[in-house]
Amino acid sequence: MSEDPPAGADRTAAPGALVDAAGRVHQPAGANARIVSLVPSITETLFALDLGPVVVGRTAFCVHPRGQVERVQSVGGTKRINAAKLHALAPTHVIVNIDETPRAMAEQLAGAGYCVVVTHPVEVDDNRGLYRLLGALFGREAQADDLRRRFDVAAASLAAAASALPERRVLYLIWQDPWMTVSPATYIARLLARVHWQVIGGDGVARYPEVTLDDRLLDATDLVLFSTEPFPFAERHLQAFRAAHPAHAHKAVLVDGEMTSWYGSRAIAGLRYLAAFARDRAA
Repeated sequence: MSEDPPAGADRTAAPGALVDAAGRVHQPAGANARIVSLVPSITETLFALDLGPVVVGRTAFCVHPRGQVERVQSVGGTKRINAAKLHALAPTHVIVNIDETPRAMAEQLAGAGYCVVVTHPVEVDDNRGLYRLLGALFGREAQADDLRRRFDVAAASLAAAASALPERRVLYLIWQDPWMTVSPATYIARLLARVHWQVIGGDGVARYPEVTLDDRLLDATDLVLFSTEPFPFAERHLQAFRAAHPAHAHKAVLVDGEMTSWYGSRAIAGLRYLAAFARDRAA
């Protein structure tokens, strides 16, 4: 999806209105909500808000919370869905994301009469507004307040830990063939910045640019972070990197992509994870 609000976005919403990332104002859903979430981290967050019973559809990549989400019907992936399956679920609301959902698909869903709720956390503190939006929209204000409190505690703990951490330049890899990284404009980069880690390798334009792993780039890098998603980097990829770039072998580290890229309720655990992860690499 484009980051620009689509036609029909309300730019003059009253204070306290339920406004999504596309600028659309939403009304509380009421007691008969039926939700399809096309965003894995949002699906997990809905369960954390005690909304599991009204989540009727998800993607195949919505794998949390394990032991609960499996009962929810999959309608496909984040980029392509089975429209017939989704329509058969008769949802009232479909939750999408600007980075993960093709704009054309979101517009088709809106055109079919579903209430499409657009999300797009970029700053880490955007999680607080996300909790409020989902809690107020679906009648889970108390649960949303609890998530905000837990988030604030974790953020304060991370800030305290970061005060003793050195600055690092990091190459955060999300894909192979071609190699791809993240730009400073992404949620991942903003999270890493909280421990004084600056992402490098971007071209200043693309949010997820391609890079070449050569000595010029690696010489400027303190850590090479191999994220476990969206590409499933594993120990064997680190071993291949170390063999190909022996002078930089010590820089290669596997990082839990769910902890660094998922927002919503997972961000609380992500803040705690990053504090420990960064402390371990402070030497």
